[in-house]
Amino acid sequence: MTDSEMIKKNKWKILIITITFTFMACLDASIVNVALPTISDKLGTSLANIAWVVTIYLITITALIIFFGKIADLTGKSRMFIFGVVGFIVGSLICGISNSFVVLLIARVIQAIGAAAGMATTQGIIVETFAAGERGRALGISGSSVALGNMAGPVLGGLIVSFFSWHYIFLINIPIGIIVLIFARIYLPKDSAKLPHRKHLDVPGFVLFALTMTTLFAAISEGEFAGYGSALIISLFAVFVISIVFFIMREKKAEKYSMLDLSIFKNGLFSLSIFCAFVSFFVIASCTLLLPYYLQELMGLSPLICGLIMLASPLVMSLVAPLSGHASDKMGSEFLTFIGLIIVAISLVLSGIFYNQNTTILVITLIIGIMAAGNAMFQSPNTSLIMSTVPKNKLGIAGSINALARNAGMVCGVSLSSVWLWSIMSKKMGFETLSFIPSGAGAFVFALHWVFIIEAIICGVGIVLTGVRIWGARRREIAK
Repeated sequence: MTDSEMIKKNKWKILIITITFTFMACLDASIVNVALPTISDKLGTSLANIAWVVTIYLITITALIIFFGKIADLTGKSRMFIFGVVGFIVGSLICGISNSFVVLLIARVIQAIGAAAGMATTQGIIVETFAAGERGRALGISGSSVALGNMAGPVLGGLIVSFFSWHYIFLINIPIGIIVLIFARIYLPKDSAKLPHRKHLDVPGFVLFALTMTTLFAAISEGEFAGYGSALIISLFAVFVISIVFFIMREKKAEKYSMLDLSIFKNGLFSLSIFCAFVSFFVIASCTLLLPYYLQELMGLSPLICGLIMLASPLVMSLVAPLSGHASDKMGSEFLTFIGLIIVAISLVLSGIFYNQNTTILVITLIIGIMAAGNAMFQSPNTSLIMSTVPKNKLGIAGSINALARNAGMVCGVSLSSVWLWSIMSKKMGFETLSFIPSGAGAFVFALHWVFIIEAIICGVGIVLTGVRIWGARRREIAK
């Protein structure tokens, strides 16, 4: 049996292998959130410090994912995926046995290196494995695994912390990771690429890109606590601006050996789809942060009830996403992304209108379900658009740019929505606060409504751009 016949025979096994790892890597971005107070208490550090357990994971992935995508295109995607799984398992093990804050941070970096290497390759592997008629469905399932991982994290994390030690948040990854590793070695396509010559690696470009991403997201994340007008945050933003200018100059000079081929962004459909992916995960991460605040602090619900309500989101996504992927194979992707974004924007507007102290659980669950349905309808067609606009030898870098957009959206969504919430609430109350105050319930609702409306406006930008593109494409088609 030829290699292509083996790949065709095992395509669904390959998909399960890749989405299982993607789910785990995305789950670990949000599963820690509900355990932060417990970990802070056990390790004897402040909540401001312990927040870096989440932040450093996301920043490391964001800084490295483009680099691993480039290396995967040069050395082979399966080889890089297996490296990522091993790194993720090792990092999870160290996290799970650590009893020191510093060791936990180092372990999270190792875990994130593995996550970045694996996630940079999964979409490229899927595109190479599935024929065009099935690709949308496969990418739809893969896209849902990303969103499902982020949305299921707080639910699963709350359950683990309620019944077991916080260490099991990380230790649960090890048996699953080992199973993924075994089956990856058996079923993933064999790589034909050889190790690249050293001159093919754009090391200066990688260093500048890592510096750019690290300073930007460190500034966004730390600005919530240090204040965006502080000297530290201003300095970080200044380094970001300088480093991104030098990075662009370097990439233009490096030409065919550049880490990031900037010409890929000349494709308008690719760039628009990447922007919309950023917007989508900005909203997902923001809601993952804001809804537990709303349900537990304002509504007074227990973590268990809160988790069960939020479970509506992954359940709806698991049902709608495969259907959306299948539909994109039959009718194209652009219109589905347009409708999906509209539904997400409608759910944000509904959140900004109806969420208050008296909202029933039924209404809350329905709005969460509407948002999940919109995201599910959007994710797979958008991923299909991204991966269909680049040649085969750039699938790794395209997939890693998409993953970068997701992680960047998550970092910005968590940080900016939190900043908006507390700053609007503080202004409404007349004094500064970074936490919920029972006497300020009205101010909290006011701030919450405005955050959702701001996000609806951001989502609206993606809708307008997508709509203009569809309208322009149809006019050109009619003109022919």
